[in-house]
Amino acid sequence: MKLKFIPLDRLAVSKANMRHGRKAPDVSDILPTVRMRGVLQPILVRESAEAGMFEIVAGRRRFHAARIVAAEREASLEGARGDALAAAQDDNTASGAALNPAADAAMAPGTDLPVCTEPAFAEPACAQLACAGIACAILDEADDAAAIEASLIENIARLDPDEVTRWECFTRLVREGRSPEQIGQTFGLPDLAVRRVLALGNLLPRIRDLYRRDEIDALTVRHLTLASKSQQKAWLALMDDAEAWVPRGHQLKNWLFGGQSIPVGHALFDVEGSGLAIIADLFGEAPLIAEVEAFWALQNAAIEARRQQYIEAGWPDAIIVAASEHFHSWEYEKAAKRKGGRVYIDVRANGEVIVHEGYLTRKEAARLARQAEAKSSGESDEGAAASLRPELTAVTRNYIDLHRHAATRAALLDSSGVALRLFVAHALCGSPLWRVSAEPQTAKNEGVHESVTESRGEAVFDARRRAVLSLLGCDGEDTTVVGGTGWASPGRDLTTIFARLMALPDPDVLEVVAVAMGETLAAGSRAVEIAGAEIGLSMTDWWQADDAFFEGLRDREVLLAMLAEVAGSDIAKANEREKGKALKTIIRDHLAGNNGRVRRGNWVPRWMAVPPADYTARGVYAAAMPRGADAKLNGLDDPARRADGGGPAPEGSQGDDAAQEGSGGAEGERDISEDGIMRNRDADGPAVSTGDHEADDSRGPADGQVDAAMAGGQIGPGGPDADDPRLAA
Repeated sequence: MKLKFIPLDRLAVSKANMRHGRKAPDVSDILPTVRMRGVLQPILVRESAEAGMFEIVAGRRRFHAARIVAAEREASLEGARGDALAAAQDDNTASGAALNPAADAAMAPGTDLPVCTEPAFAEPACAQLACAGIACAILDEADDAAAIEASLIENIARLDPDEVTRWECFTRLVREGRSPEQIGQTFGLPDLAVRRVLALGNLLPRIRDLYRRDEIDALTVRHLTLASKSQQKAWLALMDDAEAWVPRGHQLKNWLFGGQSIPVGHALFDVEGSGLAIIADLFGEAPLIAEVEAFWALQNAAIEARRQQYIEAGWPDAIIVAASEHFHSWEYEKAAKRKGGRVYIDVRANGEVIVHEGYLTRKEAARLARQAEAKSSGESDEGAAASLRPELTAVTRNYIDLHRHAATRAALLDSSGVALRLFVAHALCGSPLWRVSAEPQTAKNEGVHESVTESRGEAVFDARRRAVLSLLGCDGEDTTVVGGTGWASPGRDLTTIFARLMALPDPDVLEVVAVAMGETLAAGSRAVEIAGAEIGLSMTDWWQADDAFFEGLRDREVLLAMLAEVAGSDIAKANEREKGKALKTIIRDHLAGNNGRVRRGNWVPRWMAVPPADYTARGVYAAAMPRGADAKLNGLDDPARRADGGGPAPEGSQGDDAAQEGSGGAEGERDISEDGIMRNRDADGPAVSTGDHEADDSRGPADGQVDAAMAGGQIGPGGPDADDPRLAA
């Protein structure tokens, strides 16, 4: 690489330059520096294919800035030369002499530009640009890849100086006699930006070091430039205390000014004439008042003077809203001066004063409206005033309300029918003390939602709900019976519903109670289990396995246990290596009696039984059931209270029959079919019914693995078919 001074007209931007483009770049940030000092850093170039030409690999913006400055200097020299020639022409015309031969000799042959006789980097720095040239570093011959790498390195491998380093350099320039304006012109910075950097000189050296190491942020530093040296020392003491809270950012500003930072522009008095100390803010905000107490003394006097001006101007009153309060526009209404409107002077904690002209409180505006209405109807002013005055004071009304409440609730103790209907009305409509919500029945996915919506339970409940809505005189298309806060739409408010309940007989009221309780019964709650046990709920009457149920099953251990319930333990053992999808298919076939499988009707999984049970120790339903005395209180530990459609009970549960349900294969074991008939299983033969029905010995084809139980002539714990007349009954 070698350095050479190359004229601007022999340079062009290379396509290998990372900043290559047809549009001229923005050079406003470096143009002032180039004007003052020229191009200090040589640009990188390489020889072009055209003889005598060079391509700029890095330095496109410096090149364009140099061209602009060269054009400016050329125009300036042209103007100076024209003036000199005009003056010489006048002198020579007057004396009859020829033009100055020295001036002609200074002209380059065949051009109108002066010959550059100054060194390339001589002072002033723009001399090199006046000669239309620029310093260049010429790269050795290389391919485009090397040129691109050089361009990237030139543009990327830079580290901008931090603000503290800038402050150190600017301070040295000031000591050398440069003014902030001159520094700004040299570096293309506004005067305010230079002063902000110089403001770092107000900081203690340790704070500047913390800022240089990025241990404090720029906003905190800017506020510390407004602090006195004693305040900075106090702040550093907080930094050194590991248990102390250190204010930063805007919190630091409040800490410096005692919680209040008051801009000068908020003052209603002449700040300059007051002599108050002002802190100049160099960071975009207004100057601040340093003496807060003195400011408020003068500000309050100015506010009071402003108040007197409004009263003298004819306003009924001018009210000062203190800084601790607030003027909320929604609490007032606009009113003209002639209609009693007041002036509210809203004073803020930051010293700002906002004047609201022509306002009344809403209560006063309503009172004036009633008076105007009474006056228009011909009522006298005394009569209007009397009609506006309440008959009872608030204290007396509270006295009467509490006594009437105490008497009414005592009398309700002997009127159970009225109390019941009032209770139901509160549950349906709500009140300030009641809020009853219907179970939202939120589904996890669309399949679950569709399954529940189309279930028999939902269909039966919806029909009964519509009947109850009809009894109450409500719209049958309403989605719920309960819900409200006591102020529902007309026809569903508490008073109306209570009146309709009083007209219904007790059976109808109890029907309303049942529907309301059903709507507000929380899904998945303990109340569902207790109520189901008391009713003697059998899920086989309400549920059948569907696609949504099988879709959510993932656990193979659970699927094998289900298969043992549905088809028998031998079939489950024969298919224990099958994947979950195959196990689900076999279970479905047995439940429907498809593909030659033994049909297992009226089956529900253990989770659906009442009370519920789990298939593994990882289950959650059995753990959530009442235990001990609580279980006995609800009768949940009685096997006779259990529904008859579930699978075998968990290990260790009471009742040998329940423990053996769904098992098969061993001598002496007993099976319980879906019709409740006890079946003794012979060790070597099919199950033998102790009732009137013969065992179903149908067999399904071997699918995948050999169905050992079916191949041996055994059948699972299947019951009678769906067309059995006893089952239909």
